[in-house]
Amino acid sequence: MVLNVKSVLNKAYACVAVLAFFMLLTRGSHVLTQVALPDASLAVFLMGGLLLRRVAWFLVFFVLASVIDFGAAALDPVQGFCLTNGYWGLIPSYAAMWLGGVWLSQQTDAFKALPFALVTASTSLVAFVISTQTYYLFSGRFPANGLVESMQHGWEYLPSWMGFAAMYFAMIWLCAMIYRNINALPVVKA
Repeated sequence: MVLNVKSVLNKAYACVAVLAFFMLLTRGSHVLTQVALPDASLAVFLMGGLLLRRVAWFLVFFVLASVIDFGAAALDPVQGFCLTNGYWGLIPSYAAMWLGGVWLSQQTDAFKALPFALVTASTSLVAFVISTQTYYLFSGRFPANGLVESMQHGWEYLPSWMGFAAMYFAMIWLCAMIYRNINALPVVKA
């Protein structure tokens, strides 16, 4: 089997373009659009790990997310409320998503329903705990009473965090199943 490097690069760049589009469309408090779509960053990072795998691509997407966030804050200072020392907790949060995607990429069937659901749910929960705790511990906006006390804050956001992540992952899974079924159809020659 001959590996066509140009074809592989074209597919990688197409994946990057699609994922970047969804990040731009849904992140940054909708500075770019009037449509208020929920943030798809968790899905973008998991799919990045699944489709692109390399750490360099993870860094590209984290830089993109940061540029969007800091750009939104420059345009509207109210958007900068979360841009504190706790913001950098997003690095391990998104890394958890990326690693979940890398793990899925190593499976025989990345979209097998149960493993896909378990990985997306568990990595989303891990990302929530990391990002919430780093924000409450390091933002400087709350008393620095330690980890146990910080764990009492932010849990009211868990249902929406998990719900929006589940919505995006369900759509991704459904698209994968549709794509798989379309490609399984026999070709009819006219």
